[in-house]
Amino acid sequence: MRLVQYRATSGSRLGVVFGSGIVDVSLAASNAGKGIAPFHSMLTLLEAGAEALGFIRTLGAKNDVIPFEQGQLDFPVAARKIVAIGLNYRDHAKEAGQPIPNSPLCFAKFTSSLSGPFDPIRLPAEHAQVDFEGELGVVIGRKAHAVSQEDAMACVAGYVVFNDVSERRWQFADGQWTRGKSCDTFSPNGPYLVTCDEVPDPSDLRITTRVNGEVMQDSSTKQLIFSIPELISYLSKSFSFYPGDIIATGTPPGVGFSRKPPRFLQEGDLVEVEIERVGKIANRVERGF
Repeated sequence: MRLVQYRATSGSRLGVVFGSGIVDVSLAASNAGKGIAPFHSMLTLLEAGAEALGFIRTLGAKNDVIPFEQGQLDFPVAARKIVAIGLNYRDHAKEAGQPIPNSPLCFAKFTSSLSGPFDPIRLPAEHAQVDFEGELGVVIGRKAHAVSQEDAMACVAGYVVFNDVSERRWQFADGQWTRGKSCDTFSPNGPYLVTCDEVPDPSDLRITTRVNGEVMQDSSTKQLIFSIPELISYLSKSFSFYPGDIIATGTPPGVGFSRKPPRFLQEGDLVEVEIERVGKIANRVERGF
């Protein structure tokens, strides 16, 4: 399934994508005589567990499909936390002038940085050096604490396209990455939460980033240094994951700061990140200061 949060006049709604339209979960449940759906957001759906996902699969499309526009889509899940992974593609570590890590390099992004798949990226300062980082996002579906690699994938609800937008001056000047990674609008993601059955092998997906139509990053998740099970197992030994949490798994080579000359985002640029089987997000760069 492809699950979404979408913006309606009544507020943010939970939906399932059918073709070019959306089935509103609450409306479809009511029209099918199933009563009121016991969840009204992606987060409450994930917290309700596998039975809740099964309930949604029974709704069907019938006559309940609502046309929608891209701009109506919000970020799919209001994550409690975003854990991002640095230098997780071998060629990206090389272009950054860094050694290949022996263990996952993780950092946090504040959830206030979340934004929708077609919302603008806002430059935070007049001379900001804002960079793009296309990534595969993993959405956790159930609590995970000290899980083994063998059990890790059972904790995954699905996947999103994620752009780990970064203000490079602040990132490098601070000696830690939180401020430069957590500006408002710096975590656009979506366009859907694509459930695991739609992505049978997340370790073999093409990932491409374009700026104004020019390909900047073109790689595959086959190149990840640390796999999704390795990341979940390693990180969950330090802290628990909960439904809706997002792991941004790292970016391939081609980011702007490593180019000669560097290619930082400017007002008016259109940044597109596309991942095979998961979808595409597209965000226009605007002044935010």
